[in-house]
Amino acid sequence: MSSERTLERAMQDARSGRLEAAIASVRTVLRVQPRNADALQMLGLLLTQNGQQAQAVTQLERAVAIAPQVAGYRNNLGNALMAAARNREAAEQFRVAIGLDPSYARAHLGMSLALLALRDSDGAHAACMEGLAIRPDWPEMAISAGSALEAGDRMDEAVEFLRAQVARHPAHRPLRTRYLFALNYPSIPVDEVAAAHRAFRDEFRRAMQEPPAREPDPARPLRIGILSGDLRTHSVAFFAEPIVLTKPRGDTITCFATDPRAPGDPMTRRFIDASDAWVECALMDDAALDGAIRERGIDVLVDLSGHSSGERLSALDRKPAPVIVTAIGYPNTTGHPAVDARIVDSVTDPPGSEGACTERLVRIDPCFLCYRPPESAPEPVPPPLEAPVTFGSFNLTSKAGPATLALWAGAMHAVPGSRLMVKSRSMGDASARARLLCRLAAAGIDGSRVEVVPFTSTIDEHLALYGRVHVALDTTPYNGTTTTCEALWMGVPVVTLAGDRHAARVGASLLAAAGLPELVAQDAASYVRIAAGLAQDRARLGSMRAGLRATLRGSALMDEAAYGARFHGALREAWSDWCGRARAGGT
Repeated sequence: MSSERTLERAMQDARSGRLEAAIASVRTVLRVQPRNADALQMLGLLLTQNGQQAQAVTQLERAVAIAPQVAGYRNNLGNALMAAARNREAAEQFRVAIGLDPSYARAHLGMSLALLALRDSDGAHAACMEGLAIRPDWPEMAISAGSALEAGDRMDEAVEFLRAQVARHPAHRPLRTRYLFALNYPSIPVDEVAAAHRAFRDEFRRAMQEPPAREPDPARPLRIGILSGDLRTHSVAFFAEPIVLTKPRGDTITCFATDPRAPGDPMTRRFIDASDAWVECALMDDAALDGAIRERGIDVLVDLSGHSSGERLSALDRKPAPVIVTAIGYPNTTGHPAVDARIVDSVTDPPGSEGACTERLVRIDPCFLCYRPPESAPEPVPPPLEAPVTFGSFNLTSKAGPATLALWAGAMHAVPGSRLMVKSRSMGDASARARLLCRLAAAGIDGSRVEVVPFTSTIDEHLALYGRVHVALDTTPYNGTTTTCEALWMGVPVVTLAGDRHAARVGASLLAAAGLPELVAQDAASYVRIAAGLAQDRARLGSMRAGLRATLRGSALMDEAAYGARFHGALREAWSDWCGRARAGGT
């Protein structure tokens, strides 16, 4: 077989999920032709997908050394360097590629991604605009431009830009997904956000295949699938782990991981150990992922991503499992016609909110989430006695729009001399930091009273910063989730405003489940009153710092057994409903 055909077969194997076979085929070519630059660059790409970043870089460096003037090889080396977290070196390779071929749009896309990783959102956006000048009708570049705007906390601009791009490319699914996700951040009317999700459903509604045949026995053990790109050290994982750990006797769980595996990630290792099977899906195309789900006989597939990063909703188009449920990872309806149910609770989605969703709402009260904190979390430590009252928010500052800043300003004005600590990934970006300080000043918060903290390298460092915060302030209309639970675990009370949509009521659900409903405000005035009252009651704050962790351990928010019974009971109920329809001759 010729080397060209062997490489073609290797790529087909990779797209079908047979990554090891693909790598083996390429190595076969290189044993005969060690200077085959095409084979070297393909091997580098496959090794990157397999989580072998160092080896991938080595192979791509060999390809570049053989053909240094090929912009595509430089581009691929840049991508591998990014996967290895060598972002400055990656940016240099993209610069060289652009210098070799200024019209090579992919290098501009790579440059934008590298600059995003280097916390230069303005530079990333400029690179995208250069790329769009070369290829105006390239939705992937438009997605990157939207991501750059979001990373720079320019959410209103991001929504408007993505809306215009969706109008230009209505059939491009990833672009629509990026737009829908962005809609959760600003204070856009609920009806408008719901209409955009329904438009997604209408644009991509098609005659789905019949779901795979399954024995419609409502009592037999279930084969459950978990589909997610976040089965690693990620905020979603702290809520997903209890689902796997509380699997009913007899049922099986197969995890379909849609992101490349992070070598050595302890959370990934725990998911692998706790599940019955683990399927690497990062390189699978939609047909291969659909086939993988069908081949494993999944009865109920649980999607944990919705329209968030790592999503694979397009692989669900042909209904690879009889029952598909979405939960945890996305604070809104998916709009996908193949998704049957969405797991929520009566606080996040009270009766009457069904019209905003395309799925059937399944409420598992008292809370749709169960928190499992990091095992290595430090013990709660109070701020020094002499420290001024410090309000804090460790949420993404992209969530801190005008409504949120007005609440924060009210709390600070009510407590003279108080300070605000803002920790967010984007605060490592000089432009985003400057924009935040301008927005805070416009809201009436003097920058001299604000401390901004960028990304920390470990979860323990992140959690330890709560030792400098007296009261945590939630965002609206997109509440914190993991950040709220983390603050409580570190003994810091969180004040939230119960809003008009799921994303704006998650805080209320978490606090109620934690036994702290008194921290939930129903309007802006009560938000300020609760926050100021807490801040000025040092005795109560001390008591909470010492006792909140024990309170959480005894609350519904961390009762894994009860939560597991509710969650898996909901899956069983959805399965039983399908069995009834199947027996009646429908699906």
